[in-house]
Amino acid sequence: MISELQYSSSLTGASFLLYELKQVIGLKVQGLNDKEIKQRVTEENLFQYKYESSIKRSLPSVLRRVNALDETLFQMVLEEPLETGKIINLYAIMKTDRLFFEFMDEVIREKYEFHNLLIETKDLNLYFTVKAEQDNKVAGFTEKTVAKLKQVFYKVLFESGILKDKKTGELSRLLIDEDLKEYIIRIGDGQFVKAMGH
Repeated sequence: MISELQYSSSLTGASFLLYELKQVIGLKVQGLNDKEIKQRVTEENLFQYKYESSIKRSLPSVLRRVNALDETLFQMVLEEPLETGKIINLYAIMKTDRLFFEFMDEVIREKYEFHNLLIETKDLNLYFTVKAEQDNKVAGFTEKTVAKLKQVFYKVLFESGILKDKKTGELSRLLIDEDLKEYIIRIGDGQFVKAMGH
């Protein structure tokens, strides 16, 4: 359950990583375990990163996301259009990152519900202030970490298609494939679909 997850700032080293997610799912489908995947990604530079340190930073998050998905979702990421892959990646981020899920659930979902399709800096500031009051771990984040998390939240919103325009903060509603939506609800994860505004 998401409520059992600790709040963490691991998203600062991760961001959206859809290309990386696809690479790792491809290896998973071939039957490789996490250790073998780490080896292949590093040795063959499958993420096409300039520095190995970047792989070390992002791979744990990618593996966590992949391990939160099942075979059906793997196939969808590999075979369905890019938009479906984006939605599944967003779902995997929410499933593995409590701070981001609650942001989607408490801030973005509410905006959709009230037809207020605009996100502003103050929305993020307020969210982090409230979380810091509720949780000691979040309260212990440095200003630099919080600033980086805000940046990454924006980036994830933008790359998933929720944030239409970075400058104006205009949001758009996600179009979720009906089969995907029904499948996520059927496996008991309807709360994530709701957080995406559906």
